[in-house]
Amino acid sequence: MVNIILFGPPGSGKGTQSANLIEKYGLIHLSTGDLLRGEIAAQTPLGLEAKRLMDQGLLVPDAVVIGMISSKLEANPEARGFIFDGFPRTTAQAEALDKLLDLKKTAISNVLSLEVHEDNLVQRLLARKRPDDNEKTIRERFVEYHNKTAPVADHYARFGKFKKVNGEGSVDEIFARLSKEIDPLVEEKV
Repeated sequence: MVNIILFGPPGSGKGTQSANLIEKYGLIHLSTGDLLRGEIAAQTPLGLEAKRLMDQGLLVPDAVVIGMISSKLEANPEARGFIFDGFPRTTAQAEALDKLLDLKKTAISNVLSLEVHEDNLVQRLLARKRPDDNEKTIRERFVEYHNKTAPVADHYARFGKFKKVNGEGSVDEIFARLSKEIDPLVEEKV
């Protein structure tokens, strides 16, 4: 099983590249936002707990999110692997995910971080013309992203599982760079 965490600040192209990676490698997209919405819609015990907390304006605890990820893993025993999107965001979440995957007899194969110059990210995000996108808020999101994800990157780097990938250029060029990192992992599993 190949399990990839795709990192990158807002505007780095994670969504586009996740779709390409899913198609090429047959991975299952595991977005915590989608999981939360799905569990709430299905009114599962975890979903009802998450909704109760969210309705109070509280963050959903890591244990609930890990429970949802566990359910998704169990629901897809034949999966070739997963691409994690939006999780883990903290070292505690990374450690919890590592423990869960170990219980499932698998692990994170690699963390790929799309590296894009901040000025280019600002231009990409401003081009979306979303009402909440202005340069000040965009740059604040970058600070938040770097503060939270740097320790997660350090966590996986300690295990030799963190790789920076140039996120500049065309969609196809970036995809080729990501594939170059993933192809050896897929070949190992065959």
